[in-house]
Amino acid sequence: MPQPLQNPNLLKTLPLQIADLLADQIADGQWAPGDRLRETELASTYGVSRATVREALRLLEIRGLTTIRPQRGACVTLLSAKEILDLYAVRAAMVSTASRLAAERCTPAQADILKGRLRLLADNIGDAAEYTRHSREMVEYIASLADNAILASYASDIAKQIGRYVRISLATPERRERSLRAWEETIQAITAHEPERAAACHYRLAVQNRDAVLEELSRNDQA
Repeated sequence: MPQPLQNPNLLKTLPLQIADLLADQIADGQWAPGDRLRETELASTYGVSRATVREALRLLEIRGLTTIRPQRGACVTLLSAKEILDLYAVRAAMVSTASRLAAERCTPAQADILKGRLRLLADNIGDAAEYTRHSREMVEYIASLADNAILASYASDIAKQIGRYVRISLATPERRERSLRAWEETIQAITAHEPERAAACHYRLAVQNRDAVLEELSRNDQA
């Protein structure tokens, strides 16, 4: 039975709705790097035409989330170590800029929301999947506070590209505890309206996550 689209946005085309759904699934780990994305199966799942799915997969390729190969179809993009480094370099610059701008513009009501999201992180520190999801949503919310649509869009796309690798960086309780401490410092700086400290704290958090990913990938290569 076809799976209905959830909360479809009438301002979006159908291929874009499908692309957004698949992007979220890739970020959440429902599709792993290298997994095939078969047009027929996806068309049946969502009750749309193969042409709609094909266009959605092309949109995902533009975002760097899929790779379309002649005669073989689409698969989730598998990143090299160099590509991971490059993405994290861009991500670190983006999130630090977002936190700097958020610290300049954050209202008391928005500060309360940030503190609430921080409590959600603390409450879910024992659950890697939930902690990772709330961490990603925190980044997206901070990007929205920056009031820069281009920054928010690019930050969201990169977050989805490296979603699987973010989960690796937060796989152990020790890493999540370090992450939470870094988040506490970042949110404290934003809500205290200290732009430079907020930028520096969030930059360190991004680098910390990058180093954890590279450490884990290196360990897997040696296994």
